[in-house]
Amino acid sequence: MPAQWRRGAPGVQLAFDTAIGARHALDSGMTETASLSSDASSAVGAYVRKGFGLKAEVQDTLAADYTGHLVDLLRAREYTLTVGDTTVRLAKEFGFCYGVERAVDYAYQTRRKFPDRRIFLAGEIIHNPHVNEKLREMGVVFLPASGKGFDYTAVAATDVVILPAFGVTMQDFQTLRDLGCVVVDTTCGSVLNVWKRVEVYARDGFTSLIHGKYYHEETRATASQVEKYAGGQYLVVRDMDEAHLVMDYIEHKAGNPTARPALTREAFLEKFGKAATDNFDPDVHLDRIGVANQTTMLARESLAIGAAVGEAMVRAHGESHRSEHFRTFDTICSATQDRQDAVVELLAEPLDLMVVVGGYNSSNTISLAALCAEQVLTYHIADPDEIAVAGNRVRYRKIGPHHAEADMAPWIPLGQPLRIGITAGASTPNNKIGEAVARVFAIRGVDPASIA
Repeated sequence: MPAQWRRGAPGVQLAFDTAIGARHALDSGMTETASLSSDASSAVGAYVRKGFGLKAEVQDTLAADYTGHLVDLLRAREYTLTVGDTTVRLAKEFGFCYGVERAVDYAYQTRRKFPDRRIFLAGEIIHNPHVNEKLREMGVVFLPASGKGFDYTAVAATDVVILPAFGVTMQDFQTLRDLGCVVVDTTCGSVLNVWKRVEVYARDGFTSLIHGKYYHEETRATASQVEKYAGGQYLVVRDMDEAHLVMDYIEHKAGNPTARPALTREAFLEKFGKAATDNFDPDVHLDRIGVANQTTMLARESLAIGAAVGEAMVRAHGESHRSEHFRTFDTICSATQDRQDAVVELLAEPLDLMVVVGGYNSSNTISLAALCAEQVLTYHIADPDEIAVAGNRVRYRKIGPHHAEADMAPWIPLGQPLRIGITAGASTPNNKIGEAVARVFAIRGVDPASIA
């Protein structure tokens, strides 16, 4: 391990004292010591989690890149803009959350701090195409995925690597330690909270049943926390349907009848082969379960899965077994919950259609779109560029767990009063929300520049 990463090395802000990935024990990213000195933060092997004290220096650039005038107007006017017979209603919680703002801010600070060094990013800083393209324009090199982590073969000790808001796996962190490069860690505090929960599960001999997407960067990083303890196990379920497969297996093994035919052991392993630890055995590792979740999933489904699995344990083995062999905690982040709650509030109003703005690989945006689609015609667009004013056309992601895109023209009804709702995922900047609003008004024959 590079000397600079050992606890107590002079002048360098460090993780705590476990062998690898010790930063994960930080309490929501708020318990670090004082900011690094200029020399320490530039040292080979430095680990940085509190930025470089350059927030003021990058603030104007961030504002220019991401502030939206129409969004400011919407906020000032009780989240409503009405021009003629066109009304746009914005959900009261939307767009960049604190964790995303922090990650983007630190990425900009890193570029300012190291104007002449090569800077790499493990994957995408957040799931927003506009923000990631800005970083590419700044010369940040995006590392490709490799296995469950990323490929660091291009990185040298003199380089800088930014870790995304989703975090990285234990193996990724060990690789970076061995390389000895400067690491700027932007992992969201809400994600760290889930990691601590999963680590405790592994320590106490519980399998972590994670509601999430096994291929998502955050879930891969979360699942890897079980590696801190020998024999740690995880299993990822995408939704309630997959959770039912797990519950049926538990009950069938206990000799209970199930509503659906339970999977055989071989079928179970085939189904969840990519979503579980390599040596996972459902006959052994479903006896003690602790439920956690990817922070950006649909909150109500995560809670429902936790409750349902607990009830399945009772049916299979009795209440006393559940109290000793089952744990569940709500680890949905507050920003995800706030945005979902705000959408539910907005959907109580009469709306003709809903526009959800955010990356097509953004889990929290996909959850928002699914929530909206239950009540009103909904279009999930990655970026305002998906809306073509000429021709009244939109390209959008179809609602559902699997990615599929479609085009529609004409899109927005004309010649009649219209109320459109809009929201955005936690990785969508205000300027892109504002541009989407502007294009909606333009299609309706309103010059966005005239809205003041």
